[in-house]
Amino acid sequence: MAAYEILIADDHPLFRSALQQALTLGLGEGVRLSEAASIAELEALLNRSADWDLVLLDLNMPGAYGFSGLVLLRGQYPQIPVVMISAQEDAAVVARSREFGASGFIPKSSSLETIQQAVRAVLDGDVWWPSNIEDVGHVSAEAKAASEGLASLTPQQFRVLTMVCDGLLNKQIAYELSVSEATIKAHVTAIFRKLGVRTRTQAALLLQQMGSIPGN
Repeated sequence: MAAYEILIADDHPLFRSALQQALTLGLGEGVRLSEAASIAELEALLNRSADWDLVLLDLNMPGAYGFSGLVLLRGQYPQIPVVMISAQEDAAVVARSREFGASGFIPKSSSLETIQQAVRAVLDGDVWWPSNIEDVGHVSAEAKAASEGLASLTPQQFRVLTMVCDGLLNKQIAYELSVSEATIKAHVTAIFRKLGVRTRTQAALLLQQMGSIPGN
């Protein structure tokens, strides 16, 4: 049995390979690494087993809007620590990652040694944040409320919401997910209630908030 079970969620094969190399060298043969290139693949792996020790999550993943992927994971799998990975390294991105429940943040420009150090710290139950980035302002009350609503969605409701945000009609979403249109209507009603919105436009705007960075 592997000493550590780590899930790498990033849509860039080259960077996934770099992480594989860093973690195999840093943690030894006892580590078991799995990869996901989208939020859908990530959810499938999480549904298969809840025994993950860590998820390394790219900020910009297919199937999510910015921090919505992090918010979804913290809501559905609160026992699994999540470390964000991003090429966006400004202080606002790091601060928002912390506010939305990440256990750390690894800039994509980091050395292999830094990646190993960060992962070891979080596996030991600590947190890890870049030392050269100062803390900045907190997430607004509006964004926090939006994240709480998103965290309460089931993975299927989240999937429906992202499709609504992409402009798909109920009929199209039903076709994509191989369910009835009535099922999608029920999901949309539940999503609106949980998010405290009344229209598809309001729901889409709320989800898009998760992709915006304060000050940008």
